[in-house]
Amino acid sequence: MQCKDFVVGVLDLCRDTEEVEAILNGDVDQVPPSDHNRPCLSRVKLAIKYEVKKFVAHPNCQQQLLTIWYENLSGLRQQSIGVKCWTVLGVTVGLPFLAIAYWIMPCSKLGQILRSPFMKFVAHAVSFTIFLGLLVVNASDRFEGVKNLPNETITDHPRQIFRVKTTQFSWTEMLIMKWVLGMIWSECKEIWADGPREYLMHLWNVLDFGMLSIFVASFTARLMAFLKASKAQLYVDLHVSNNDLTNASLPADVAYFTYARNKWRPSDPQIISEGLYAIAVVLSFSRIAYILPANESFGPLQISLGRTVKDIFKFMVIFIMVFVAFMIGMFNLYSYYLGAKYNPAFTTVEESFKTLFWSIFGLSEVISVVLKYDHKFIENIGYVLYGVYNVTMVVVLLNMLIAMINNSYQEIEEDADVEWKFARAKLWLSYFDEGRTLPAPFNLVPSPKSFYYLILRTRACLVRLCKAGGRRADSSEVEMGMLNSRAKPDRYRSHPRARDDFTVKKPIKNPTRYQKIMKRLIKRYVLKAQVDRENDEVNEGELKEIKQDISSLRYELLEEKSQATGELADLIQQLSHNLGKNTKKP
Repeated sequence: MQCKDFVVGVLDLCRDTEEVEAILNGDVDQVPPSDHNRPCLSRVKLAIKYEVKKFVAHPNCQQQLLTIWYENLSGLRQQSIGVKCWTVLGVTVGLPFLAIAYWIMPCSKLGQILRSPFMKFVAHAVSFTIFLGLLVVNASDRFEGVKNLPNETITDHPRQIFRVKTTQFSWTEMLIMKWVLGMIWSECKEIWADGPREYLMHLWNVLDFGMLSIFVASFTARLMAFLKASKAQLYVDLHVSNNDLTNASLPADVAYFTYARNKWRPSDPQIISEGLYAIAVVLSFSRIAYILPANESFGPLQISLGRTVKDIFKFMVIFIMVFVAFMIGMFNLYSYYLGAKYNPAFTTVEESFKTLFWSIFGLSEVISVVLKYDHKFIENIGYVLYGVYNVTMVVVLLNMLIAMINNSYQEIEEDADVEWKFARAKLWLSYFDEGRTLPAPFNLVPSPKSFYYLILRTRACLVRLCKAGGRRADSSEVEMGMLNSRAKPDRYRSHPRARDDFTVKKPIKNPTRYQKIMKRLIKRYVLKAQVDRENDEVNEGELKEIKQDISSLRYELLEEKSQATGELADLIQQLSHNLGKNTKKP
């Protein structure tokens, strides 16, 4: 915490852009510049890695990130939301043409604009929105119901196999597959650039990997069903002479592909494909939450939702433990009464799981524990266990989960601005890196720039191979040099020390620009800390004054006490004198 406060305090003392850049980028003289002279932001990436949220959300840091975000679009930064919405709409309409222009002229003014982080974000967001639209359009023909029922078959001509018609890919599915291939290629480039370990550290990458894997598995199963149906159709075309397949005698493996849906096997590839496709669609729409931190209104809500998911995973440990305990216990109690109950609850592991799970939402009945026989002991134990389960799960654990979610939401709400700016900075940094300018599926077509970079890399590899061959040729000379180095250990032992001394003394004699800036900031920070400490501490003179005030107050209180005691004594004496006179008169 002291480290975090220190870096925030140093960043708060920056007075110009040069000092801010030194804090955010580190020593840029030791880091090679990027292709487009974009700051490396090494300190910001480190702060995001270790979640130094106040440093990332600091106005100086956010101002620098905002400047890079609108690179080559300085005029758009000051525009209203309406102008930015029109810009997004223009990119949506002209995205194919912009992609073609970037393929042809990647280094032009238009190419520089498309490489800016804001335009990359808009292009990728528009591409993903189109992808979601294709998912909706693909299901639009079934909004009002399917044309044929599960027990009906419809073909284009009498000799057509029914499954050939059902397994054919539509034009929307072909476009969806192109988008999926483009996103897979983008993820492959990201893994190559960041490395597998860094790639898996981000949960959104894991979600993307799962979504794309399920899409690939779904389309693969669908393709297998289509190939098998096509094979059956080829058999019909070659060996069956009847014009109507309903009256033809077909082998069992061929006749299967003429059946309606109600006769398909549960392990049919098309059924598996449809199930996987439904899961992939749900994951695709949940991917929208990735771009929500870019908006000030939806960002905190998305952060709260993410924290809620973490709380649910923590809660699942206790939930699964209690759930499995009661599931196995109720199954052991009622497994011997299969067919002797009013419903099959708890008679099998599957029925026990279903009953206990849906009872959390109030969708199970108490009759689940009642037997048809007069075994009251078993019924009473069932009533007790079922009641304890409902009290534990519904009254205790679910309310504990609600309290955890409410606590997480309050934590986010109390520091919503810092949390949102930190999440937005993470989103922005993902678009600051070079490359991946064109979104899917336009990234599948390589640009001339890609060929140019490929030639340069091939040339560099060849140069390295040539140098490696030269080193092998001089291996004998290297071995002789090693022998000489062993014969003169004292000479080469002293050399590294002298070199280390040189590197230590160099910053003192000739400090770099970065070292001068950091030295100035540290002095400023120390001076401010001393001033704050002096303002907070009480000096010796003030302590003496406080002691004198306390002593004077003490003496005043003692004097007032003595005066009050004397007045009380006088009053007592007068009272006793008056009482004496009254007793003498009678």
